[in-house]
Amino acid sequence: MRVPLSWLREYVDVAADASPEDVLEALVTVGFEEEDVHRFEISGPVVVGQVVSLDPEPQSNGKTINWCQVDVGEANGGIRGIVCGAHNFVAGDKVVVTLPGAVLPGPFPIAARKTYGHVSDGMIASARELGLGDEHNGIVVLSDLGIDAPVGTDAIALLGLDDIAVEINVTPDRGYAFSLRGVAREYSHATGAAFRDPAERDFAELQPGMGHTAIVDDRAPVRGRVGASEFVTRVVRGVDPASPTPPWMVARLSLAGMRSLGVLIDITNYVMLELGQPLHGYDLDKLTGSITVRRAASGEKITTLDGQERTLHGEDLLITDESGPIGIAGVMGGGTTEMSETTQNVLIEAATFDPITIARSARRHKLPSEASKRFERGVDPLIPFVAARRAADLMVELAGGTLTEEGGALFSEVFVSEIELPSGFVQGLIGVDYSDAEITGALTTIGAEVTASESASAGWVVIPPTWRPDLTDKWTLAEEVARIHGLDRIPAVLPTPPSGRGLTALQQGRRRVADALAAAGFVETPAFPFTTDVQNDLHGSASGEHLPSIRLANPLDGQAPFLRRSLIPGLLQTAHRNISRGLTDLAIFETGIVFLPEPGVEYGTDEVPPPGERPSAETLAELNASIPPQNRFVSALLTGNVTPRQPGRAAEAAGLTEALDAVRVIASAAGVEIDVVQSERAALHPGRTGELRVAGKPVGYVGELHPTVTDDADLPGRATVLEIDLDLVLSLAGDRIVAASLSTFPAATQDVSLTLPAEVPAADVRDALLEGAGALVESVRLVDDYRGEGVPQGSKSLTFALRFRAEDRTLTAAEATEAKLAGVAVAAERFGAALRD
Repeated sequence: MRVPLSWLREYVDVAADASPEDVLEALVTVGFEEEDVHRFEISGPVVVGQVVSLDPEPQSNGKTINWCQVDVGEANGGIRGIVCGAHNFVAGDKVVVTLPGAVLPGPFPIAARKTYGHVSDGMIASARELGLGDEHNGIVVLSDLGIDAPVGTDAIALLGLDDIAVEINVTPDRGYAFSLRGVAREYSHATGAAFRDPAERDFAELQPGMGHTAIVDDRAPVRGRVGASEFVTRVVRGVDPASPTPPWMVARLSLAGMRSLGVLIDITNYVMLELGQPLHGYDLDKLTGSITVRRAASGEKITTLDGQERTLHGEDLLITDESGPIGIAGVMGGGTTEMSETTQNVLIEAATFDPITIARSARRHKLPSEASKRFERGVDPLIPFVAARRAADLMVELAGGTLTEEGGALFSEVFVSEIELPSGFVQGLIGVDYSDAEITGALTTIGAEVTASESASAGWVVIPPTWRPDLTDKWTLAEEVARIHGLDRIPAVLPTPPSGRGLTALQQGRRRVADALAAAGFVETPAFPFTTDVQNDLHGSASGEHLPSIRLANPLDGQAPFLRRSLIPGLLQTAHRNISRGLTDLAIFETGIVFLPEPGVEYGTDEVPPPGERPSAETLAELNASIPPQNRFVSALLTGNVTPRQPGRAAEAAGLTEALDAVRVIASAAGVEIDVVQSERAALHPGRTGELRVAGKPVGYVGELHPTVTDDADLPGRATVLEIDLDLVLSLAGDRIVAASLSTFPAATQDVSLTLPAEVPAADVRDALLEGAGALVESVRLVDDYRGEGVPQGSKSLTFALRFRAEDRTLTAAEATEAKLAGVAVAAERFGAALRD
């Protein structure tokens, strides 16, 4: 919310010497976050001038310029010659002159310069050049704005261009602060300054008029909540839409982040910012019959103000007349009844709409607006009449209209539930020893009614103000007490955690794996979980076949609308980004969720439980069933060099060896043994791909990316990846012994070299040696794979290092040899392995 300080001062006393930073500091103390300070980027001598003479001069390029003599006052040099290309003024008009040395938004410095055969000693400015809007309808003629100021007057102050706005972040639960009324009240809470409520105006009650009342025909209320609880209309006749919007209003709207769109629309926007009540103005002569507020029929259409035809949903709340829909309530009006330059009679609408209905409609049609932003957070139900009358009065004042007795008001009883606040509750929750006077004083300050409770627990009965729908229970009231009296009073004491509520075994396992990879030199790089269906198919399946993926209804990136089935696409993007910045030696990893929908199952639901109440067990089960399986994977990518070039040693490229080491690191941290079996995957290089297994069950893969994949990812050279279903691995680990006892007996080590067919996997041979060697073998590790001279064609020689140990004695060499030969016998029986000479 952007708050112009001149506007804020109308409703609360702000010290004349208070800087924007002082105002932000005060608002921070009552719970707002400061965002920015906004100013008109204009400086220097900008004054009121009067055109003394104007001589048109046609040019060879077909353009006619005006050579003007402009009086800017004796203090500013008297009469100056200025070249101007606009033609919407005459001699005698008072205009805005920017003199040499001024700087306009852009920045655009002004200097005397020769142009069209003259030295132009300044510039006559338009509204766009001054930063007062996007329209360029010629220069600013002050008489057209109803301004008559002496020649030489400072035009910056005259037009409100010296105003400053502070911007604060308004949290979703405090929608009342999306108005000057709300921010001024909060500034009063922070500083104790006097607050003047702009809603307390001396208006007569609206009497039933000649028509244009609304009918609410809500036959499909959302969870028992009707779409509109209040609907106020006022009629102003005889307006002049060509009347200029006053500069002070244009300046305030601009600082608040809104463009000037003509006096009628500007007035509705101005009142919305002032009071927090969204308004809509209709061209009364374009309406057909009376107004009805109803739900949309399925498939019904409307063309909104942005020119888009929209198909409506049965939950959408509509404003209609006898011709059909003329607006989506609280979101955007229709194009058929909008105010325009021909409008003479205006119907002003101010209503209270159901927040849930408005929020869902705005998101459904992707139409976030200033109005919907306020309605979905809750609007003060007592303000619509005041806002409608305020807008009507401004149209009378600024657009020359006449307020009639036409219109009407549809009100429902406003009921705010009482809240029991037990004595001692606030102190116990916040941890500050507030006095009773401080508690009741804070609640009274924010506008609540506080009376002593008659219950046995003592305390108070509190009725929150109508503009605070977020105050629903004793906890929110306690928060208000803490906020008003200063959050700095809350002691910084760490709570004592209850025993037995640490991380689960699964969470501990995930952390062990991530910590182990980081300790091994890998860098964790979380990525967005969004990708394309092509990437999902390529990396989410072994053969690259099409698999079902979850498509987002409202993706952040239209080119990546699917939830990922693999972490590899995110790692590829991260690697590409780092390489483009000169970081070419990478060892990165990610642990994250992947989304694995089952074929033929539809996920998602339109039935969202209402806020503010806990869903039932059945509702939670339905919501969980609407979510696809989500497993946590761990993936890693290596590219470039694992060891850089250095004196006496060449660079060592990262490859499969390092990727397999990372697999062993993960296996050790997870408490399992992971076997590697040669396999194939569409995204990986043939012959350089392995399937990872735990107890014979596939859990992931490792391998070198196919050259076409690295080329598509713009990665230079080779890249190696691994991906493991971490949750599956941890579930297979079961109860893990963190540390084993160290034996006091020495180990016996022996090597064995076996010759066998080349197609036999080394892992199967290792398993055979382990099985045959029995209980004495402690480990079997492959140390060499030789194919060449001395080994028959089609065969290979595998060398394994074996380690033996007994729990109760020191092994003899004979015992170790016997166990080794028993393992060799099993390998010979299964694969035809023979001891190599």
